[in-house]
Amino acid sequence: MIHIVLHEPEIPANTGNIGRTCVAAGASLHLIEPLGFQISEKAVRRAGLDYWPKLSVSTYVNFEDFLAKNPGAKIYMATTKAKRIYTEVNFEEDCYIMFGKESAGIPEEILVDYEETCIRIPMIGDIRSLNLGNSVAIVLYEALRQQGFAGMNTEGELHRLHWHSEEA
Repeated sequence: MIHIVLHEPEIPANTGNIGRTCVAAGASLHLIEPLGFQISEKAVRRAGLDYWPKLSVSTYVNFEDFLAKNPGAKIYMATTKAKRIYTEVNFEEDCYIMFGKESAGIPEEILVDYEETCIRIPMIGDIRSLNLGNSVAIVLYEALRQQGFAGMNTEGELHRLHWHSEEA
């Protein structure tokens, strides 16, 4: 299983979209507080997250709490400050991929301890960053691709419509 970690997410719709992506991908979601929103039944219903009960989600009071509850976790840090592209690493089973809050990313005081596992998504020009939900989907699906999409539906079935003439 791949683990997606959001460090202090601010926008409930982004977290909702990421939760849906995690359910579809068989990934778990880890949320490091403070959150910019409440995770409550009312908030979940309002956001239309009818799949939220299917999501494996954990919350932590801060990054230190996350580390204490996930000892030895292999953590990749997604940041525009990274020197390596996300496709240049081999994502292990049970790895954690962390993304920062929408307005500021992952704090540098955390990044300095993970420089070797910092990864980035290439972008043209001086774009600050991609949408958080899009970034998670891009990197998560690369990790799943590397693992052969294990346990996932990799083939669909086309149901052709058959038109029958009502003329006899």
